[in-house]
Formats: sequence, structure tokens, C-alpha cells
Amino acid sequence: MGVHGLTSYVEGNRGLFQDVRFRDSRLVIDGCSLFFRLYLNHGLDQAHGGDYDAFAALLSTFISALEACNIQPYVVLDGGMDPSDKKLSTLRQRLQSKIQEAESLSRGRHGSVLPLLTRHVFIQVLSQRGVPLVQCPAEADWEIACLANQWGCPVLTNDSDFYIFDLPGGYIPFRFFQWASVSGSPPHHYIPARRYTVSGMCQHFRGMNRELLPLCAVLAGNDYTTKQTYKHIHTLLPQLTTGGKRGGRGRGSPSHIEGLLLWLSSFPGPEEALEEVGRLTGGVERGGGGGRGRGGRGRAGSGGEKSGLCSVLWSGMQEYHLTPQSRLSTWFSGGSSRSPEGLWTATPCPLPEWLCWAAGSGAMAPLVLDVLELRRVLLIPQVENSRLPSSHCSATAIRQALYGILLANQEQGERGETGWGECHRVQRQGGQETQVEGQGERGRGGRQWGKRGRGRGQKQGVGHAGAEPSSGSGQGENIAPSAVESDRGMSVFVEEYDRHNLNLRKCQVEPRTPGTILHLETLCQAPVSVRLGVLYDVLGVKESSLSPLPPHLRLALGVTGFWRREARPFPSLPQVQALLLGMVHGEMARNTHPGQNQNTATEQNLWMKLRLRPGDRRGFDVGVAHSLSQWQACLWSVLSLNQLLCLPLPEPDTAWLFSGSLVHGLVGRLRGGCSPESVLAAAPLSGHIYRSLLAALEDCMLNTLPSSGRRKRGRGGEKGGAPSSQEINNRCPPHRSDSW
Repeated sequence: MGVHGLTSYVEGNRGLFQDVRFRDSRLVIDGCSLFFRLYLNHGLDQAHGGDYDAFAALLSTFISALEACNIQPYVVLDGGMDPSDKKLSTLRQRLQSKIQEAESLSRGRHGSVLPLLTRHVFIQVLSQRGVPLVQCPAEADWEIACLANQWGCPVLTNDSDFYIFDLPGGYIPFRFFQWASVSGSPPHHYIPARRYTVSGMCQHFRGMNRELLPLCAVLAGNDYTTKQTYKHIHTLLPQLTTGGKRGGRGRGSPSHIEGLLLWLSSFPGPEEALEEVGRLTGGVERGGGGGRGRGGRGRAGSGGEKSGLCSVLWSGMQEYHLTPQSRLSTWFSGGSSRSPEGLWTATPCPLPEWLCWAAGSGAMAPLVLDVLELRRVLLIPQVENSRLPSSHCSATAIRQALYGILLANQEQGERGETGWGECHRVQRQGGQETQVEGQGERGRGGRQWGKRGRGRGQKQGVGHAGAEPSSGSGQGENIAPSAVESDRGMSVFVEEYDRHNLNLRKCQVEPRTPGTILHLETLCQAPVSVRLGVLYDVLGVKESSLSPLPPHLRLALGVTGFWRREARPFPSLPQVQALLLGMVHGEMARNTHPGQNQNTATEQNLWMKLRLRPGDRRGFDVGVAHSLSQWQACLWSVLSLNQLLCLPLPEPDTAWLFSGSLVHGLVGRLRGGCSPESVLAAAPLSGHIYRSLLAALEDCMLNTLPSSGRRKRGRGGEKGGAPSSQEINNRCPPHRSDSW
């Protein structure tokens, strides 16, 4: 993220930082940078689907370190995608890179892939620890900078854009924030850190005008630099960077960064520097409007190349202009003044107040925002078998139902139709997912969330007419889900970007309207029984099957039943048993059961022995990884649907639901001849919980709802089928209980 090459240059110059003993202060934290940094830089499992319990423990330790030093964190998260599409090309490139890295991990090589549920665990842990958090409508870096600017406190992130933002409290990069080495004695604990300030950078370059730094960023290239702009800048850079140190070539290399800064430091301000850029690029006619000046300074020829390029550069510089008041300060202030309106009212697709609150507090997934505003979803790559359809295909029916709730309301609003009160039932018919040609990108005119668009995926004829269906045979032909069209002829689609073999592919997915229509505006007022009925209908389970379980496990078991039916290849017996045993471990680790303490140490030692060691890739089974990735994909989609339905089921404590190294280790044990009874022989309470989970899953499989809420699948060329309930039970008889 950020300015290409700037991090390498700045962090390679020790004199640009000041050593600080950080304590007794506010700290604005880039939430996305934090969970990426914590997970990927501390040796946590990636190849086996993630160890969320270990991540939750690490995050909790981080928060405790801040508390020990009287540091008050304020976490700010990115929300949906940039509505202008200016960054879409960058996002697609990152997804393609992650597909390659996931493939590398699946073959026992190195790679870096964030497990799918990490963000969800992150938000849950922050909520449990009482850390203030806000989720922005789109990218959060500008809002983070504005808040830190108003409060005069530092920002903790890993984004080189913050070497450009002029912040009075400075910027602390994660690599220089030694939170694991709390020093000093109470009550004067502190965290050793290094802080960067723009003033220090400008002093280093002969007292350079700080307003020139944004021009350095756009000339070096950042995430918003288009290919066309870079093409023009690339021809210009050699003329500007001759003063840099030797070594390194190409955009963003340290020599170019230093050369740019030396060149810029020779100008009194950005206007003069831009005039020189215009002179160096010549006056070749290119077309386009005139440039904008500041203080009456015109830089425009009539449609010449230099005026066009200077105008683009000037526009890019405005990305770093901060306002004195932050919209986030009101959110974090608490009390009666706390409101999401300042963040969300600018959208042309107005969100209901309840949805604004949920989105602002992080209780509504970015997927929901992207569907509402852009009708586009980017599906996160996982470590799986790249020769099979993406693991997200197993959850397409869940996402179609979510899309149907969101987008049908827009259609109904135009027609003035009624909602859940009439329990309006609709007819459904099959459809087909299709592949379409890429569309052109549109530019972004600054950080205006009010410019969110609604057009992509909304054009008539897109998705079926003029589009090519997905090709393939055998399992491949089942990549396309059964899309459903309502009897009102819904003609909207959602663009999904997902893995196809080793390539990123865009498909049009048609929403499926649930049997019970729920208007978005009044969805939160619908009876719980109605919202719960929609959720169970999508999962294809009956409430009676899950009611014997504690409420916090019902969603996970419902997802597991859905996964057993929808996953391809069908989950094997050891995989199903290992997944349930992993949930048992989570229940024991939460330490919430009466009479548990006397057996805790013994049982924890048992589970530790069953885990694969960190980094152990010997005997890695990509088939098991693919199956469990499908389970995670189903859970990820259902968590978003449950949030949209205003939590008719309590959210599970996600950190304790799944530990990849443990579940993979259990699959190996069970395949080797161990039975669940032998695994749990020394853990009677664990055995009791396992039997209860098993009984609920058996009931889910025996008492499925009609297929109105799910797609039917016909798959050729597959051997075997889903393990029967009797197969699962033959090693451990079920035992039902209303409580543990």
C-alpha cells in the first residue's frame, strides 16, 4: 500500500526517526494493517487454514501491552471498496498475487495468505476487550490521518502514505513499535518506538517546503496512479532524479525517491515544481481539459499534454490534504453526540439508520456494503486445491440469498411493494453463473464517499445476454451455481471476483430472493422468528435440530450441516469428526463449563499433543485443506448473512471454532485408526460435548428443509458420496442434552 519505494528509502535512513518512550497517549491504529501485521509476522499457521485461537491470544497480549503503558488505542478499519474504481486494478492485482501465494503454500513452498476469518476474529476480540473501533465506508487512511491530526497523537500503521501526511503527532511504523518489549517500572511503563515526522523529513532536505511531499508521492507512484499517468511520469523521472544515489532502477527505487526529494527541495512550493514538470513534458497536444491553479496561478495551455499531466498530478496531491476536523472524532466521543450520520449520510444509496450503526461499529461485513453500493464482491483466496473449483463455490447459495435481500429491496422500493408482514412467497427458477469481459475503469475525484456508484452489474443484458457461460466438464461444469430469478423478473447481478484454476475470474451472479421478503429499511423490526426462519431456510436446517445446543454453537452446526451437503468432493468421515472435535477443543479452551477446572490441565495437554507443530508441512494433504476451506467459506458467508438479518442467532466466538493445525492433526490421527472415543478417553467432559454436537449434526442431516432455499447440484465424475449419519455415529453413539 502507499507510495512505491518510499518505505524502503525512509526506513533505510535512521536519521529520519526519533527514538521515543511511548506512553500516556492516545494512539490511532490502522486496524487492517494491525491484523495483517500481527498474523503474518508472528509465525502463525497459514497453510492449514489458520489458528484463530493463537491469533486471538496474540492480539489480546498486544492490547494488554498498550494498557500497561496507559496508551488508549482507537482502531479504524477500512470498509467497502473505493466507489470510484480507481483502485480496482490494484485490488485485482493483489488478489491474483494471493492466488499464486496460496498455490505455493498448498505445495509446501513459501507464501503469505491471511486466513479467511482473521478480520472477524479481530473485531470480536477488540469488542471483548472494550477497544474503541470504527469501520469507515471505504478506505480509511485519510480518515485516520484527519483524526490523528485533530487529536495531535501518532498513527500506528504500515502504510507509506503516512510518510506524506503532515501529522503533528507523527507516524510510528509497526516495525519500530516494540510492543512485545514493554520497559520501565510501574506506573511508568513505556513501549520503545521510533517516530517519524514530516518536519524531520523536510529539515533533512534543506528545509524543503512540506507541501511538496504530496507531489513526491504522485510522481513516485501510489495505489491510485493509473497506467496512463505512470507512462507519462516514467519518461519524466530520469530528468528529475539525477541527483539521487547510484543504484536501483525503475519506479519507486530508493535512488529515485531521494532524487525526487532533492529535485523538489530546489523549489519554493508545489506550483513552481508543477510548472517545471509542464515545461519538461513539452507541449505535445494530448487533449483534455486545462489544469487547475492555486491562488490564481494558471498552468493550463489549451488542452496540451503538460496541462493534462499537471492537472492529474495536482488532483492526486489533494488526496493528502487534511481537514482540521475529523468525522471520526464525533463517533469516538461517546454520549448522545455519537452518531454514524457524519460517515454515512453522503451516500447516494441511503442506508437505513440501523445499518449505519452496524456498519460503523464493525458489525456489518464490508461484503454487504460492496453489494449495496457497487454490486461487486472480491472473494478472498484460500489455501486449497487449485485444480478444483474455488472453495467459495460451496457457499454461493448463501451469498445469493444475501444478495437477494439487499438488491430486491431496491427493486421493490421502486415498485412500492410490501415486505415481510405479508410473508410474500415467490417462485424460483434455475439460472446460470456466467463469465463476462472486463469493463473499463473510472477515475476517482477525491475522497468523496458520496460518489459511490450503483451502476456496475446493473446494466440490462449483462450476465446472460452477450456473456459466455463458464466452460468445463466433470467437476468444472459445476462451478456455475444455480442462480434464481424471482417471479418479478429481477434483472440485477453481482460481480464476483474469484479464483478459477490459477487465475482471477469475474462472474455475474444473480441474486436469489428469499421466500419471505424483508425490506432493508425495516428489516431490524421484523420478528426474530421471521428472520430466523430466513436463515434456517437458506441453510436448509430445522430449528428443532439445533435447539438442544447452546445458542452460540447453533450457527456453526447449521453451517456444518450445509457444508456436508454442498461441499465437493463430499467431506470424508475423518474430516467431519475432526471438525467437531476442533469445536470441542474450543469449548474447553473457553473455560466456561462448571466443574471444568480440575480437568483443564490434563485436557489442554491432550489437545496440544494433537496439534501439528508450527511450520510443519510434512504430509500436507491439499484435499483436506480444500474441504476445510469450503467449510470456512460457508461460515464466512453465513456470518455476513446473520449480521444482515440482525443476528437472529448469536455469533459464535470465532476464535474458538476452528484451529487449522489442530483439525489437520486430528484428521491424520483418525485416518490412522484412532476413534473419537480414544482421542477423548481422558477427557470425559469433552466426550460429552462431542456427542451432543454429533447428535445435532445427525438431526440436521436427517431433517433437512425442502430445497427452496438452496441450489440443487448434479455433479458427474465423482466417486462415493457424503458419509451417512450412521457412519459418523458408529464410533461414538450420540447423546442429546439441552446443556453441557
